[in-house]
Amino acid sequence: MPESGATEQFRAARDFLLRHREDYEAARAGFSWPRPARFNWALDWFDVIAAGNDATALHIVEEDGTETRRSFAEMSARSARVANWLRDAHGVAAGDRIVVMLANQVELWETALAAMKLRAVVIPATPLLGPADLRDRVERGRARHVVVRAADIGKFDDVPGEYTRIAVGGGRSREAAEAARGGVGGAGGGWAAFEDAYAADDTFVPDGPTDASDTLMLYFTSGTTARPKLVEHTHTSYPVGHLATMHWIGLRPGDVHLNISSPGWAKHAWSNLFAPWNAEATVFVHNYTRFDPARLMAEMDRHGVTSFCAPPTVWRMLIQADLTALRTPPREVVAAGEPLNPEVIAAVRRAWGVSVRDGFGQTETAVQISNSPGQLLKPGSMGRPSPGFRVELLDPVTGEPGADEGEIALDLSARPAGLMTGYHGDPERTAQAMRGGFYRTGDIAARDADGYLTYVGRADDVFKASDYKISPFELESALLEHEAVAEAAVVPAPDPVRLAVPKAYVVLADGWEPGPETAKALFAHARAVLAPYQRIRRIEFAELPKTVSGKIRRIELRERTAASSTAEYREEDHR
Repeated sequence: MPESGATEQFRAARDFLLRHREDYEAARAGFSWPRPARFNWALDWFDVIAAGNDATALHIVEEDGTETRRSFAEMSARSARVANWLRDAHGVAAGDRIVVMLANQVELWETALAAMKLRAVVIPATPLLGPADLRDRVERGRARHVVVRAADIGKFDDVPGEYTRIAVGGGRSREAAEAARGGVGGAGGGWAAFEDAYAADDTFVPDGPTDASDTLMLYFTSGTTARPKLVEHTHTSYPVGHLATMHWIGLRPGDVHLNISSPGWAKHAWSNLFAPWNAEATVFVHNYTRFDPARLMAEMDRHGVTSFCAPPTVWRMLIQADLTALRTPPREVVAAGEPLNPEVIAAVRRAWGVSVRDGFGQTETAVQISNSPGQLLKPGSMGRPSPGFRVELLDPVTGEPGADEGEIALDLSARPAGLMTGYHGDPERTAQAMRGGFYRTGDIAARDADGYLTYVGRADDVFKASDYKISPFELESALLEHEAVAEAAVVPAPDPVRLAVPKAYVVLADGWEPGPETAKALFAHARAVLAPYQRIRRIEFAELPKTVSGKIRRIELRERTAASSTAEYREEDHR
């Protein structure tokens, strides 16, 4: 049964943001986080809105054109079956950790809802992970169960531990498991077939209340600069926190929302689970093996996508295609994951007549800063603090709030619901991130007189050249204005006179070839659009190393740049 009062508190906060979806000032001034003592989003929200609800909750279109649709009522019943089966057949209990490594398939959403109902803890994992990463997740996450695609069970051959093994195979997991392991289930390390869950009862009775502070998810960060951290979220911080994300996207009940994100990463939970279902919108997924902009836009047209979120990498690929092929553009378009370059926003506006609205958040939080619907958009700005978030810029020297440029931080005296508990098992790192009464993001921004924040860069990425501070993001945006550049990443290169100079790693657009003439054209472009101290001094044409979540691994580029390269072009040689 729903927790008394929790559903009403959540609905009131949700409805307030829906009423003020295009009135930023009213939303900021009047919003307050619902803070029930007990709350289980799957039971107290999803099952409530799903009762008798035949509207589509989840719509998946495969590359071969086959489709799967599940209503809210069906997802409620199916997740109840899975929860009962996990509990009764496999002993999954409150507090147990479950590694969930599935693709964009119905079972992913069923398992997420079922785990919440059981008060189990989900450790999301992308199917791209290999055995070494999985060992880390099982060991550091102290996982007692794993739910994976049948195609991936071999990755666990070298992952030791006493954990329940469950394989998902679209009706083939039993055969796959038997063929691979000589049996299903039992104590001999066999794999249970997920499909057996559908024979369980579809009425779920929880075995105890859910405290809102109970752990819900443990996220391994993508590791762009160091060993992945283990981010701990509760039954409040993500389900409730993503009311802010719903507001940023501009979702409404009945919307069809497409978010391009790999399962296993925080953005998938942001916009493929909590934000759309907070709004009672449809989660739409188009699966593909190779990104095809024309096919994606055709599916968006065919299925009436009304809101669209994608990382900058996808937006940069999209603008290389004919955007006018999309006959009915989405009403809302947003970007997150990394800052979106202004020229990409301009290209989409010209073709679709809508503006891509940037937002800023982390695995550790919901969206902290955003351009929500109705706000004035300023070129290059990621917007203003989201409802419920008190954002400060900390002076880089004194650490005091109120700086015009400094580290983005959240005031813990008004702690937002959408903030992690901390880094699980690492009290020192947690204390460092939360010191002085602020949660410190490690990202630098500048604030203008109207309160708009513009991203400068990661604190670790900003560098000095000839004693001038260089923001790689500004230089990368300038390079992307040139038609030859599909992607770019700027890092410091050692220089005996200037200490460091900007070096750009460039991925070329179709039709351009790497070589001295292209380098010469890009150096000339950089001289024309950048201040002298910002000019790109070295260029190398190369693919950009990325994490499995798609973020550029700048640490790898910095390490590569520390050694001289015969593949780089120098400005002084190409004037």
